[in-house]
Amino acid sequence: MKNIFLVAMALGCLLFIGCDSKKREGNPKVLVFSKTMGFKHTAIPDGIAAIQKLGAENNFEVDTTKNAAIFEEDSLQQYSAIIFMSTTGNILDHKQEAGFERYIQAGGGFVGIHAATDTEYDWNWYGKLVGAYFHSHPSGTPEADFIIKDRTFAATSFFTDTVWHRTDEMYNFKKINPDINVLITIDETTYEGGINGDYHPMSWYHEYDGGRAFYTALGHTSETYGEENFLKHLLGGIQYAIGDNLKLDYSKASSQIPPDIDRFSKVSLIGGSEFMEPTEMAILPNNDVLIGQRRGEIMHYSSDTKELKQVAFLDVYHKSLIDPDLNAEEGLMGLQKDPDYARNNWIYVYYAPTGNESVNRLSRFKFKD
Repeated sequence: MKNIFLVAMALGCLLFIGCDSKKREGNPKVLVFSKTMGFKHTAIPDGIAAIQKLGAENNFEVDTTKNAAIFEEDSLQQYSAIIFMSTTGNILDHKQEAGFERYIQAGGGFVGIHAATDTEYDWNWYGKLVGAYFHSHPSGTPEADFIIKDRTFAATSFFTDTVWHRTDEMYNFKKINPDINVLITIDETTYEGGINGDYHPMSWYHEYDGGRAFYTALGHTSETYGEENFLKHLLGGIQYAIGDNLKLDYSKASSQIPPDIDRFSKVSLIGGSEFMEPTEMAILPNNDVLIGQRRGEIMHYSSDTKELKQVAFLDVYHKSLIDPDLNAEEGLMGLQKDPDYARNNWIYVYYAPTGNESVNRLSRFKFKD
């Protein structure tokens, strides 16, 4: 019996040591990122100062930067959470985007403040992470009633009432992620200019792609960062994003880092002067290339002979009927091979044929040597 007890104790110690080894040493660190490529909010310095003060009072360290070069694995892995402080526009390149995706997939945390939803509209992954995209806002900073929907979460648990009346810039949203957990909504009947209706979230959280994300639409004005309730709200969101302050596990990351551009070499197959308004190309299984041109030509580049020649022509509408000296933005606009081209030799062409009927057609052809 004694031996069984000792074995159980040993296993328990090993389990404790194994779990504890996943935890970071020391206080958590967060990174406040405030790069803007669009509108720059004057309250950003106040927001940064407020987060630094929250960190000093609540035992987490705060680094700040506008430099997107930090978005690579060796730099990001020191942080338990990354805070986008009213960022705007396209702030990361493709390599930095992949670095941030891998950070979240490895278990990192994210906090988006105010204009973080006015950021990276062409990056679908980010749109789902932040939870929505900014659509518009009414002018000024009106007063309105914010409705506390969930008082069990750290960012809203301190509220004693379900209505929070305050002044801010009231964002309208588009592409709202249906998987977010809504903490606060806004009552559109208490101000003018809302377009989201009865479901108008203003703060939320969710787990996403291996990590944790919190967003608040509040934070437009400098005064906001002196409000006690807002600071409690923000602190709760940051603490959620930090989580248990665990080390990141990059074995769980799936996004691939694009290679550096200097790892590629460019070989010109044929000069650009040989083409006239090419619109699309299809690379065939033998590395030959078919090229569609707007005026109706289908060109063929041979990978064996390195020669370019016309192999087909479609009579397409590419000149204005009113003034033949003007081009019409029509013609042969698309060309692709069938996924099973090696077996069936089909290609598809999208074009506007000449004639009395105003129409675009998608047609299938067979191309064989």
